[in-house]
Amino acid sequence: MFTGDQEKVRIVNRSLILNALRLYAPISRAQLAYITGLTRGTVSNIVTILIEEGLVFEDELQGSKIGRPPILLGLRPDGGAVVGVEIGVDFISVLLTNFVAQTLWEIRVKTTSQSQTDIISQAEKYIDQALKIAKEKKLGPLGIGVGLPGLVNVRQGNLITAPNLHWKDVPLRLIWNQRFHLPVYIDNEANLAALGEYYFGIARNVDNFIYLSSDIGLGGGIVIGGRLFRGGHGYGGEIGHIQRDPQGELCGCGRVGCWETQVGPRPVLRRVKKEFQTHHDQMLLDACSGNLDNLTFDIVVQFALNGNSICRQAIDEVAVNLGMGIADLVNVFNPDLIVIGGAFIQAKEILHSTIEKTIFSNALQPSTENLKIEFSERDTEACVLGAVAVVLDDILREMAIS
Repeated sequence: MFTGDQEKVRIVNRSLILNALRLYAPISRAQLAYITGLTRGTVSNIVTILIEEGLVFEDELQGSKIGRPPILLGLRPDGGAVVGVEIGVDFISVLLTNFVAQTLWEIRVKTTSQSQTDIISQAEKYIDQALKIAKEKKLGPLGIGVGLPGLVNVRQGNLITAPNLHWKDVPLRLIWNQRFHLPVYIDNEANLAALGEYYFGIARNVDNFIYLSSDIGLGGGIVIGGRLFRGGHGYGGEIGHIQRDPQGELCGCGRVGCWETQVGPRPVLRRVKKEFQTHHDQMLLDACSGNLDNLTFDIVVQFALNGNSICRQAIDEVAVNLGMGIADLVNVFNPDLIVIGGAFIQAKEILHSTIEKTIFSNALQPSTENLKIEFSERDTEACVLGAVAVVLDDILREMAIS
């Protein structure tokens, strides 16, 4: 074998071990060998080097009384700090973790300004706060991961367009590289939320699944063979803009009848307000302080759970529209799992059975074999955890090469 080939093998093996430790630690050397498919000798040699470099710790399993206690391995939590950020249409979320993705600090705040400058400035304030806490804990910052609700050029780190934010051509990586002097990783928020569920949530180690999330818009992250599907130029997965009704509502993207105009909080509120015109409900009006402009998705969900027919029918209609769209995705991608997140989680008790029934009634039967429909485990944390995962992925790859 040529020297160059040997070096490539070493890099791949080191990367396999680092990522296995991130996903499965604490584990023994024997378990590492089984998971990675490497020989015990190879694992032992690489682990020894990683321990000497201060990246891996070993600890004797306590309580074992028969034979020699196994030595368990793990990544050192003090290997560094990572900041995950999500900028939504009406909120900012920031998460600080250590090297093994344990939460050290987090904040999620509503935003009222529509100004791009104001929102970016506010996010920077919270990132500064996170980095200050990392410094106090004597953890070196490794990077910042960012999720945005729109089309993102991942390679360049630019937001191309975010219709619901009304942002275009924002070179956020460049802005924050210069501001924080750290590696910055930008991606679509639904893609990162899918990674958050894959590494830390309900889709952990499920290699073929689709993540769907609706708040203002409808986002989707598609994982195939354990990797995000990005398409030829990185813009794949924009499933919210599949046209489902050519005569439908105007979408924020400028087209008519996109799927996201049929599902999520906005169409629910629209349906309730329309029905209210012919079916007056004083209790519902009182909950809105006498003005339906104050109606929120939270109010609708609570009334639906308490038996209000107007609110229940509005959510059921969205559930059917969501299920019909998912059925098409199931026919195309044949996933093992559908994960539903975002605002949908609030209404999962109502949505789940209707969505499931609609999918299994409309998708091709072979494609639904062993298919599971689940709601997000990580909820509002999914995207920022995925942002952390993106940073750690890149850092661990670099460590494998170094």
